[in-house]
Amino acid sequence: MKRASFSLAQAGLSALFVLLIAAHVAGVVSIAPMQRAEAWLYDTWLKRTAPSGVDDRVAILDIDEASLKSVGRWPWNRDKMTALVGQLFDHYGVAAVGFDVVFAEPDKSSGLDTLQQLALSDLADSRDFQNALKQLTPRLDYDARFAQALAERPVSLGYYFIPAGYGDAKTGVLPPPSLSSETFSPLQPGLPPPTGYGANLAAFQHAAQGAGFFNMRADADGTARQMSLVTPFGAGYYLALSASTLRVAFGGDPATAGVEQSSLLGRQYPAPWLEVGGIRVPLSADGTVHVPYRAGSPFPYLSAAQVLAGKAPIAQLENRIVLVGSTAPGLADLRVTPFSNAFPGVEIHAHLIAGMLDGTARSTPPWADDVRLLTVLLLGALLTVLLLRFGPLFGLVATLALLGGLLAAYAVAWSRFWVVPMAAPMLTLFGLYALNTAYGFFAETRSKRQMTKLFGQYVPPELAAEMSQDPAHYTMEGQSRDMSVLFSDIRGFTDFSEKLPPAELAEVLNAYLSTMTRIVQQRRGTIDKYIGDAIMAFWNAPVDLADHAVRAVQTALDMQAALPQLNQEFAARNWPEVKIGVGVNTGRMSVGNMGSEFRMSYTVMGDAVNLGSRLEGITKQYGVGILATQPTVEADPEHAFMKVDEVRVKGKELPVAIYEPLGAKAELAETVRQDAADFEAAFARYQAQDWDAAESALRALNARAPRKLYDIYLERIAHFRAEPPPADWDGVFVYTTK
Repeated sequence: MKRASFSLAQAGLSALFVLLIAAHVAGVVSIAPMQRAEAWLYDTWLKRTAPSGVDDRVAILDIDEASLKSVGRWPWNRDKMTALVGQLFDHYGVAAVGFDVVFAEPDKSSGLDTLQQLALSDLADSRDFQNALKQLTPRLDYDARFAQALAERPVSLGYYFIPAGYGDAKTGVLPPPSLSSETFSPLQPGLPPPTGYGANLAAFQHAAQGAGFFNMRADADGTARQMSLVTPFGAGYYLALSASTLRVAFGGDPATAGVEQSSLLGRQYPAPWLEVGGIRVPLSADGTVHVPYRAGSPFPYLSAAQVLAGKAPIAQLENRIVLVGSTAPGLADLRVTPFSNAFPGVEIHAHLIAGMLDGTARSTPPWADDVRLLTVLLLGALLTVLLLRFGPLFGLVATLALLGGLLAAYAVAWSRFWVVPMAAPMLTLFGLYALNTAYGFFAETRSKRQMTKLFGQYVPPELAAEMSQDPAHYTMEGQSRDMSVLFSDIRGFTDFSEKLPPAELAEVLNAYLSTMTRIVQQRRGTIDKYIGDAIMAFWNAPVDLADHAVRAVQTALDMQAALPQLNQEFAARNWPEVKIGVGVNTGRMSVGNMGSEFRMSYTVMGDAVNLGSRLEGITKQYGVGILATQPTVEADPEHAFMKVDEVRVKGKELPVAIYEPLGAKAELAETVRQDAADFEAAFARYQAQDWDAAESALRALNARAPRKLYDIYLERIAHFRAEPPPADWDGVFVYTTK
């Protein structure tokens, strides 16, 4: 009788688990871990199957940092853009051009407006002036010249839609809708429609053969996996930049679209499709396709400055579709993709174009949810019966066999360019096996003390009180989120510790750590750990803090501000003076309960954490108390910062801009603000290898208020004068040690 009762309860739990997953598939509930698992499975499969190699049909014209230095800051005047378009078509012979930028403002840089105003003044009667103005107008009307350059050429301009809930502003002129509002009836892909737009000037839009929206789309985790090729607005549907560029590249014929009916298990399913340039692209029900990313760097990037100068290789542009975008700092449209956390948005359009040309743009078939639901129910029922009848060992074999069948089915669907989410059926198998195995273990042991002990391994004591107040709001599961981390360390601690007996050293550390911990907690930070005299803390977990970067920076400033009083107390007891270095970084981090079966700890991990630790270690190199990174500066609108250097720390390939926090903007003294501005100007001259100007500025700063920071750059300048840097030196200092 006991065994029957046990099996009935076990079957009930299994059925409840299967129904919960089925409810998620049916859209009744949303299970976040399931969504993360789905994203992980898709990303893994994509990266393992993505083709590699160079694509000779698409190129990217990059308004990069070198172009900005050569041509000037963005936006460039239309005279330059006219020359750029002329070079692309007349000199390089490109097939088509798509602009991942918008030209929304008129160009008045030529001075034509001023001359026309003068023509209405006292010079109105001057025949010579009027004749000269008449001759100059065609040359000085940069916008008209740019519009003329666009006319009768396969060019697609770019614009953006404003999503619902973000305002209804309307600037510029949209192109006519590419498709009527009834095209996809009865489906309505792309809803909800946007409420506004930012488009190009009317003259440009009327001259260009096409235009497309360059809005990006991201999943719940911020990753760009799918992109809309059509979106509804007003009286019709509009094309994405990738589809519009492909259309003009193939002659500019109108796009067509419709709904195709497919049959499965006796049921009809409508599926939308879009055709541009004679290429038909199946769409998911919401008007999207999964971006067919390629591995590596398939598309050549060419500097806009080189193209303007006619120095770019013709072979890399001739007969190619060219997308114009930017990767320059401050202009770069960087996205998170399955392949990178800093992926140029313009390249996503390139992958879409290549995928449409190859026929590899994937879509989710309309029957996917029904197939998933049926699979979850059938597999759940089958595995439950097998586990109840044959036990966990046979159940493991059955689970693995069924999992292999699922993976094979997923591979077949992938080969047909279908994306059928399979995480739910897979988690049904894993979950049922784990649930039944765990249930058997707990039911047999029936030891509450053992369960409590197991639970205690995963809940750190320092978080238990807070989590117990609202346990539903907090999770110990690993998750990836934007956070800020702080590392602090006593400088010269080895020498420090040798001056005191062990008992007094313990008192010093207790007093110091208590003071600093109090500051961290006042700013709602979480103490991760103490590493001897070092402190590691982070913000935005487990408590959500939108201003986590501001809090982390203010904590660092407060820690430095607390030292004079602390050292005064230490001096009264004949203890050595304490000096500390603090590093602050903001970025994507993994946070959760991590460790081993013997000990768990709620902590953060990731490259952003490691970089914060590196910053603390190099504060003494510059003679500053605090260093922060560019992401921290961008996320902190309340504090003023001074750029100290651009470095490559050990273990990082890309350069990192580092800054010294100066204090709250509202309280910053003018002298401090001026010194910071003068130093950043000197640093810019140093990076430009203008040694004389940089040295002069640094010596002037040293005369006002000597700092080790200025001396360091004076030493570098002296070194580079004796041993000039290589020709490709980018002004970045490389640290080879941690």
